[in-house]
Amino acid sequence: MPFLWLFVLLALLAEFLGTVGGFGSSVFFVPVANFFLDFQSVLGLTALFHLSSNITKISMFRKGVDWKLVLLIGIPAILFVILGAYLANTFESKPLQIAMGFFLIILSLVFLIFKSIRLKSNATTSIAGGVVSGFLAGLLGSGGPIRGLTLAAYDLRKEVFIATSAFIDLGIDLSRSVVYISNGFVHKDQLYLVAILVVVGIVGTWLGKKVLDQISQERFRQIVLILILIIGVVSLFNPQFRS
Repeated sequence: MPFLWLFVLLALLAEFLGTVGGFGSSVFFVPVANFFLDFQSVLGLTALFHLSSNITKISMFRKGVDWKLVLLIGIPAILFVILGAYLANTFESKPLQIAMGFFLIILSLVFLIFKSIRLKSNATTSIAGGVVSGFLAGLLGSGGPIRGLTLAAYDLRKEVFIATSAFIDLGIDLSRSVVYISNGFVHKDQLYLVAILVVVGIVGTWLGKKVLDQISQERFRQIVLILILIIGVVSLFNPQFRS
């Protein structure tokens, strides 16, 4: 691959930011990887990359998991990520990507400006967040921002936020990996990138954890919302959708 070093550096940055934000690297990795690979290959690599990085997060943040939220968000997310992954070959994703971008920009700005506003922390919010984040993860490669907004409603401690998100994401990635592999999205000549990304996931998560140890709970919430805002902007200018 041309500019492999740049690809690895940007993947490391994506993993670092995804760890600090608490919702995984795919939200940054997908638009970055689209500069180097076709979209189907990006989906396959993202799922495998995420598997390793989430296992790393679980090992580093394992003391804080909200199992009730894992079930409420995770079960619908896993069901709908399979649907989204199957539709990735046939569904026109450009309108969804644009709509998601505007949605994330507006919602993150509202929560940043009006700090007292919160999504309702109830089962309905959790299940709806799981459905939408799972479907978008399968279809577009990333549903982390929606899951991040859902988890933010519960004002979790940062360790609990990250560990809970990682457990949910692990189930999502296992499910969509099976579908992507069966659809031929993972190519043998790109498997060396998976090995590189496993190392990137470990290093990026470790660096993110070091930074998180120095950040207050309120600052953590602000970082999550700012990163979601950035992701919304990136979603609108994703090179995959410029044509």
